[in-house]
Amino acid sequence: MAGSSLGTIFRISTWGESHGPALGVVIDGCPAGLSLQAGDIQAYLDRRKPGTSSLTTQRKEADEVEILSGVFDGKTTGTPISLLVRNTSQHSADYDEIAKYYRPGHADYTFDSKYGFRDPRGGGRSSGRETIGRVAAGAIACKILKELGIKVKAYTRSIGPVEIDPLRFDEKLILTTSTAMPDAVADKEAVSYLEKTKASLDSSGGCMECVVDGLPAGIGDPVFEKLDANLAKAIMSIGAVKAVEIGDGCLVSQKLGSENNDAFHVNENGTVSKLTNHSGGILGGISDGSQLLIRAHVKPTPSIFRTQQTVDKDGNNIEIQIKGRHDPIIVPRAVVVMECMTAITVLDAMLVNLSSKMDYLHTIYHNPSEE
Repeated sequence: MAGSSLGTIFRISTWGESHGPALGVVIDGCPAGLSLQAGDIQAYLDRRKPGTSSLTTQRKEADEVEILSGVFDGKTTGTPISLLVRNTSQHSADYDEIAKYYRPGHADYTFDSKYGFRDPRGGGRSSGRETIGRVAAGAIACKILKELGIKVKAYTRSIGPVEIDPLRFDEKLILTTSTAMPDAVADKEAVSYLEKTKASLDSSGGCMECVVDGLPAGIGDPVFEKLDANLAKAIMSIGAVKAVEIGDGCLVSQKLGSENNDAFHVNENGTVSKLTNHSGGILGGISDGSQLLIRAHVKPTPSIFRTQQTVDKDGNNIEIQIKGRHDPIIVPRAVVVMECMTAITVLDAMLVNLSSKMDYLHTIYHNPSEE
């Protein structure tokens, strides 16, 4: 199976299935000397684990991370870091019937078309539990970026018709509301909307937003390795994400150039900044020093309890009613996944950028004794 790795220098490879013994990730390219404990990673995994509220699947998993390699005496060694999370609450029998047909909105049919075989237990490799490895790796990327003064923060922007009000934005609420909304009023409205959606045996979509503060100008490469292109790829690779926007996103198609251009300005300290940020912090595929702004639109959970039409593996038209444990909405648990995929992409771009100027090489390798 191709496509389980991402990154150039800070490179991650995830492995495992929803109902296998465990899932995890191998990380190459993490610098030596980073202070790292299991607790640094666990804090992020706790944000995505199931069973934490009525808005998530009631599958009970501790999602406890084990560090198998790459760390000694609390410091990274520069060698590959292998992280493992064991599955402890598989109800594989819930999926026996699913092996006989294709669920609407799932990857069942496409997996069979590609491989002629699939693991029907919870979606196997296409399950949302695959993101455990991404989050574990992203926790490390976030820690490195934090040491460099760069902050990555994601949250729920909207659920169904309910959208946050920027004037009520409270960052602390991201980690305390069940919706991951930074707006107490919108959170209450969204919970009410989701309760009605669940009662009607349906699910809801939503929108996530991620911002990166402190990223300097000059990160990313033109042409095929644009920072925005790589962010879009990383975030679109999250299951259920169907669209990614940078800055004003789709709205730019309705604007004039005079409205969309961000005017540059020299500050009192001599630094260059922009008066607006329609570009979302990226110009020509390279960061411009402004806040990075990324938005991701997530489809409704495809596993709903209503009767649906589909076909079985014998080619018959049938009706089904899906059973099991499923999220009524994906967004609140996917917020941390978006945050981590953003951090992985930004950190990798920064490491690649170390070779962009002779000045950087002189800073690292210059030998004063040769002068």
